[in-house]
Amino acid sequence: MNELQMLPLPLLDWYFKNARTLPWRSEPTPYRVWISEIMLQQTRIEAGKGYFLRWMKELPDAASLAEVSDERLMKLWEGLGYYNRARNLKKAAEIIVDRFGGDLPGDYNDLLSLPGIGSYTAGAIGSIAFGLPVPAVDGNVLRVLARLRADKSDISSSSVKKAAETELRTLLEENAGTEEFYPGDFNQALMELGALVCIPNGAPKCGQCPAASFCRAYLQGLTGCIPVKAAKKERRIEKKTVFLIRTGSRFVLHKRDKKGLLAGLWELPNAEGHLSSTEARNWLCEHAADLPALSKAQLQSCSLEPLPESTHIFSHVEWHMKGFEICAEEPPLLYESTEAYEAAGLPQEYALIRSDDLKSAYSLPSAFRAYRKLL
Repeated sequence: MNELQMLPLPLLDWYFKNARTLPWRSEPTPYRVWISEIMLQQTRIEAGKGYFLRWMKELPDAASLAEVSDERLMKLWEGLGYYNRARNLKKAAEIIVDRFGGDLPGDYNDLLSLPGIGSYTAGAIGSIAFGLPVPAVDGNVLRVLARLRADKSDISSSSVKKAAETELRTLLEENAGTEEFYPGDFNQALMELGALVCIPNGAPKCGQCPAASFCRAYLQGLTGCIPVKAAKKERRIEKKTVFLIRTGSRFVLHKRDKKGLLAGLWELPNAEGHLSSTEARNWLCEHAADLPALSKAQLQSCSLEPLPESTHIFSHVEWHMKGFEICAEEPPLLYESTEAYEAAGLPQEYALIRSDDLKSAYSLPSAFRAYRKLL
């Protein structure tokens, strides 16, 4: 019997005693499992709880998700990052309503066919919500398996992940019919062990591990060098100048292009590079025709106050930002709604909004968090 075959009984015993109480675990319907898994892909569990509960209150099922407006969808997702995940959720919900009658399918391949659902998410939904004997292999699982067997293979390699999925699928199928073995419990237990004990940063808590007596990395003193993971590519640095443009009680937002980073989201207007105050004023004057309710004359005479510098890190790029606050006189004509603004023929890629609108309707990516505090 190898180390993996020895794992289920002690692991499940540990899990039932130590598993965290989480809102999606207390009621593991397919929809709730799906939403929680997508939300938590790049978010800490403690931070994700509030997002999950707010989402469930407003969008409790696939039908409501399929019908939500894009603006409201982005607002509910605001702060979670990787906004394409939210778009894929809506696309998948539309398919679920159209093809599956509003309920997530209980077939692994059908789950894989939905936008935004890969082998890990399909395995999590399939095993936790439907009891399918399918693996859910994430970074936590790969780390546990590597240490369990003192395996120095690169866990960022797709071939290593595929091999782990194949081996775990066999284990799940062999144990699925036995008493007190539920595939979803085993998958969650394996992930929980990686999150709480066999941790990624710092020394693993081997004294608390149910597999310590047969973990090769622990027995051979190799936990500090396993798992092996290839170094990430260096992130590209982009310099930006951000404009916080106030006109009386309102300020200006700009909508990004529909493709690329933060596609289709609202942002504070910004320019490439770190501009001097003179260059910043020239940029504003060049764009005066697009900026709502602002004239070139206003922009030439208004004040430009420097703002604190800020850095935001994406997966492959870093934004290094400096900023200016521009305070112009309140325009004589204001628009009481987005509809009125659009009816006036003004550029729809810009909006002139109140601070309250930002709280209730407009989403602003966390990249601008340092400047949002000033609004």
